[in-house]
Amino acid sequence: MSEAVLGQRRGGIGRHIVYVLRSNPVTAVAAAGASVLLFIALFSPLLVPYDPIASNVPIALQPPSAAHWAGTDQLGRDILSRILAATRLDLAIAFSAVSLSFAAGAVIGGFCGYVGGSLDRWVGRFVDVLMAFPLFVLAMAMVAALGNRVENIIIATAVINLPFYIRFARAEVNVRRNAGWVEAARACGDSHLSVVLRVLLPNVLPAMAVQISLNLGWAILNAAGLSFIGLGVRAPTPEWGIMVAEGARFITTGKWWLVAFPGLALMLTVLCFNLLGDGLRDILDPRMRT
Repeated sequence: MSEAVLGQRRGGIGRHIVYVLRSNPVTAVAAAGASVLLFIALFSPLLVPYDPIASNVPIALQPPSAAHWAGTDQLGRDILSRILAATRLDLAIAFSAVSLSFAAGAVIGGFCGYVGGSLDRWVGRFVDVLMAFPLFVLAMAMVAALGNRVENIIIATAVINLPFYIRFARAEVNVRRNAGWVEAARACGDSHLSVVLRVLLPNVLPAMAVQISLNLGWAILNAAGLSFIGLGVRAPTPEWGIMVAEGARFITTGKWWLVAFPGLALMLTVLCFNLLGDGLRDILDPRMRT
């Protein structure tokens, strides 16, 4: 393929993204928010005004001021610095868990929907059993058994997200497996593995984009919830759930900033990813490129 054709194709994709963002202001705001979050996650060590884990007891529990925009906690640590530092950890957990569950779930569900038969039935029963448990309770049990390390939180979050992708990919592939373009790929000599991975799954990705975005927000909530109840990231590591849990003890004494700012960061991040889903579907769906 010539460089001119490649340039035209890239330009068409770029114009389509601009068109989607202009036609849907909510998506544009969500995309801007996600970009800011990713920027903070990447460069948080350079952005924090203070050391996020260094204690300074003489200035403990100070309200928001010019020196500390979000106040200080019970150990005199700057809350804004801890929020910025926690962004990297929470997003890393969410992206890692969702990437694992999406990759495994799409492949497993894709093959189940393509092959059918006993494989489809057995995997379907496994997914039904997994979803019969309250998913957050299942994540609690897994982390309690494996230990509350970051990698175990990622594994537990990926496992409880896995059924959504298996079911979604299985249903979408099952609808498309006898389509003309799939038959054409088989007639050209493509193997079943190639048909699933190179033909079917790329065509169901736009439909799964909404689920990916929603699961990112839910994965962040799951990690924060585990930390809130003491099964997640351990203190003094900056993490939104830990910060809310530590600040909850001081709500009755009027120290509202200990909970308000970490909780606001958590809420806005989840809201951002929830709103981004529809826009991702429109951007990735080739049928929308007119």
